[in-house]
Amino acid sequence: MNQDAIRDARKLGVPKMLLLGLQHMFAMFGATILVPILVNSYFVQACGEEISRGLTVSVTLFCAGFGTLLFHVCAKMKVPAFLGSSFAFLGGFSTVANLNTGIYADMAVNEKAAYACGGVVVAGLLYLVMALIIRLVGVKRVMRFLPPVVTGPVIICIGLSLASSAIGNAGTNWFLALVALAVIIIFNIWGKGMFKIIPILMGVVISYVVALIMNACGITNPDGSAILNFSSVASAGWVGLPPFQICKFDITAILVMAPIAIATMMEHVGDMSAISATVGENFLADPGLHRTLLGDGLATSLAGLIGGPANTTYGENTGVLELSRVYDPRVIRIAAVFAVIISFIPKVSAIISTMPASIIGGVSFMLYGMISAIGVRNVVENKVDLTKSRNLIIAGVIFVCGLGFSGGITFTVAGTSITLTALAIAAIAGILLNMILPGNDYEFGVNESGDKHRGIHQ
Repeated sequence: MNQDAIRDARKLGVPKMLLLGLQHMFAMFGATILVPILVNSYFVQACGEEISRGLTVSVTLFCAGFGTLLFHVCAKMKVPAFLGSSFAFLGGFSTVANLNTGIYADMAVNEKAAYACGGVVVAGLLYLVMALIIRLVGVKRVMRFLPPVVTGPVIICIGLSLASSAIGNAGTNWFLALVALAVIIIFNIWGKGMFKIIPILMGVVISYVVALIMNACGITNPDGSAILNFSSVASAGWVGLPPFQICKFDITAILVMAPIAIATMMEHVGDMSAISATVGENFLADPGLHRTLLGDGLATSLAGLIGGPANTTYGENTGVLELSRVYDPRVIRIAAVFAVIISFIPKVSAIISTMPASIIGGVSFMLYGMISAIGVRNVVENKVDLTKSRNLIIAGVIFVCGLGFSGGITFTVAGTSITLTALAIAAIAGILLNMILPGNDYEFGVNESGDKHRGIHQ
């Protein structure tokens, strides 16, 4: 246990606590606001119009802040974790945006987004089911059905399935995309202190400044369009309610989004292990994995209910804990309150929403690649033996299903059209093969360094 760590931030005084809370908010900010911006770009590409209600920057910030506070209540106020937007569900949003059969054929973009969020609600409820099962039978028995040979390849597929989206966005202005990518790499490799923790935020900020300079000089995108458009900023107010949108439910959207929870639950276990290792306390035992899963699931379901993206525990904030050595969960709760306050300032959201698609593409280059790379790390650090035919078969089938079924499988049950997406098929196939094939030798908790890095969002 770290002796020089600060576990009660109150002795630092209120000003320092507020500053530490602000640092945590900035750590999660870049990645959290990127999710609604990315999702909006999918709907623009697929439907030709932007989402005006739900899944906006302000709704996302509200969901992150309020979801974090809800998580802390469920976790007995003990775990210093921040819940931001989950990247794992991006593939699901992209798939829903491109659905054009059945009820989705001529659907308005806001309604499509509402159905996608309905799937997020169900995904969150799966956390609650998992929390109950873990409470009843114990974590080791449950994790036997979700070994790294299944979760690793599924995470790899999540990243690779989004690759074309990154290229599409970056292609609108390759220069700005490469600036964003270069800045992220520089800060990630050579950054010092706080800057090493927030490379994505630095990439967004610096490339946006470059875009401002180019725009001021009259330079346009290669297709002739303006690099930046500030018309929405002028009309946005200083104070206002986030544009919440109540979700809708449809079996196809649920089957697109809900199975992704298999990967994000593994991400949650990885992040809880990482936070436990950083702080020097076993949060898997106290307050217990079932309680942290319950908090994460409730926060995700609530976010989907009001038109926000799924939540997940954030690796960036674990990095800030490591850097600051202040382990008091109160500091995280201050950051959550800051996020909620900003969600009620539409002007801030409008400025963020002017982000050029090319910058989003440049950032996505790094993000989507890192999602897949973390899937590879999951396999490597857990020492998955790919000389065994059993493991090769499971990984191979997951890859082909996850990348091959680009349009998914559509079938009709009782007059209702249902589409199983590639990721859903891959996850189901992997879990079933792992159950059926003999020789499952994985035991959770034996290799702590491997279990610690099971997350998508590190």
